Amino acid sequence: MDVPLWLALIVIGALGVKLVRPPWWLVAVLPLGGYLIADSFLGPTVATVVK
Repeated sequence: MDVPLWLALIVIGALGVKLVRPPWWLVAVLPLGGYLIADSFLGPTVATVVK
């Protein structure tokens, strides 16, 4: 069965929020921060650290 990545991320995110119950601001800051860092000059640096 092939599941689209966006659907898997939504399901995993919903389960994580439901089970762990992080603060709402953390849920908003993590994806937004990741998106902004990926498009900045820090993107290649973070990519090499993550690898």
